[in-house]
Amino acid sequence: MRVAMVSFDTGEYCIRLAGGLAQAGAEVLLLLSEREAEPHLDKLNPAVRLVAFKRPRYRHVRQQMLLMLSLLHYIRLFKPDMVHLQMGHFWFNLTLPLLRQYPLVVTVHDVQVHPGDAASARSSQTVLDFGYNLADARIVHATALKQAALERFGWPDETVHVVRTVLRRDEDATEQPAAEEPNSVLFFGRIWPYKGLEYLIRAEPLISEQIPDIKIVIGGEGEDFARYRELMQHPERFDVHNYYISNEQRRAMFQRASIIVLPYIEASQSGVVPLAYSARKPVVATSVGGLPEIVDDGHTGYLVPPADERALAEAIIKLLNNPEQRRQFGLNGEQKILTESSPEVVARSTLDVYRAAMRRARQRAAGKTGSTLAMYADVHSSSSEQATVEQS
Repeated sequence: MRVAMVSFDTGEYCIRLAGGLAQAGAEVLLLLSEREAEPHLDKLNPAVRLVAFKRPRYRHVRQQMLLMLSLLHYIRLFKPDMVHLQMGHFWFNLTLPLLRQYPLVVTVHDVQVHPGDAASARSSQTVLDFGYNLADARIVHATALKQAALERFGWPDETVHVVRTVLRRDEDATEQPAAEEPNSVLFFGRIWPYKGLEYLIRAEPLISEQIPDIKIVIGGEGEDFARYRELMQHPERFDVHNYYISNEQRRAMFQRASIIVLPYIEASQSGVVPLAYSARKPVVATSVGGLPEIVDDGHTGYLVPPADERALAEAIIKLLNNPEQRRQFGLNGEQKILTESSPEVVARSTLDVYRAAMRRARQRAAGKTGSTLAMYADVHSSSSEQATVEQS
């Protein structure tokens, strides 16, 4: 099977999935943003044909149009059996009708743009929905997301497939590890309102009552951080890195942490959880979106209700006071990556979706042919009837 995968984001995920597909025997052309590809080229399977492109600003219309023409050219030259689009892109989605000769699969990473996520909101929800609706099959990463998609779009159930995200195991995470810092809690990733960082900050005084030397590390960039600083009752207990974190810095942060915390108030999935599992760290997360499907409560971490700083604090205290449980949860998380969500496992499920999309695309083509023939028959019948009337 020849697969053309297109993505403007999620670089590491795409490179690992493309590698899994290639290992499963598919020929893969990966069209990926240069910025997303570069940090992960060391993970690229040599069998994958990568085209890394510069991503212009959205407002640069001429450069965007030239890029879209170039991407269409690469796809057509490759002659794929399948086009697989990751999420979508404002300009590329507008070209999708020009690719209707190919079966289309779209991975719907987010059924709707997250609240307050200015970066994701750059692509209009209407244009993203346009791409989703054109697809012959859609992939979501959790059962909860499938239900949300079916309710929002009304698609046939058989066109939405749950395929676990590639839990991107960091092979270097446990090599020459930095020493764990006692009572260190890490919040990592883009900082937007839906990430619920304010609830972790509000939980700090509750945690400090029982663990006075608590240290909360915050790593990542996003919205203006000033409002979060104003919420801190004890700023000295926070170690803030409000900028883009390199892979090396990220790895050290996860190694030093005792616990990884995801206090999200809304979510689809999270790339932070697999990073925690790779570093053999337990997770405290909220029970929103697809998180309960990748965080096994009482096995790889704890789940708590969203927007509840007291429950969040209690779970963090419980883990910090139990080093053996932390160690076991971390090992369980690492095993979860290996057995449930490796690139090879996800690739096999993805190939099944491709086959389903190809069957539906054939039905779509046959339906169009049937409609054309029916229209011709109607026209021909009308012409014959008119001739009979005229002869009469």
